Amino acid sequence: MLEFLDLSPQLETPVNIMFLAITGFIAWKGIRTRNPDGNADYVHLLFGCIAAVFFCLVLFQDVLGVVKF
Repeated sequence: MLEFLDLSPQLETPVNIMFLAITGFIAWKGIRTRNPDGNADYVHLLFGCIAAVFFCLVLFQDVLGVVKF
């Protein structure tokens, strides 16, 4: 994920887990947020979906090693 920082292999997993926790929270919060009238806000949905895509990319590519993009 962070090849340009030249992290040692022992730091790569904690950084990936921290990234997953942060993007997972942003995705969950962005997708679940509603206006006072009960409708979803497009900006929250947009950034929530973008965070969900990055969450899935890092999870499947860097952490699990299932796919290669």
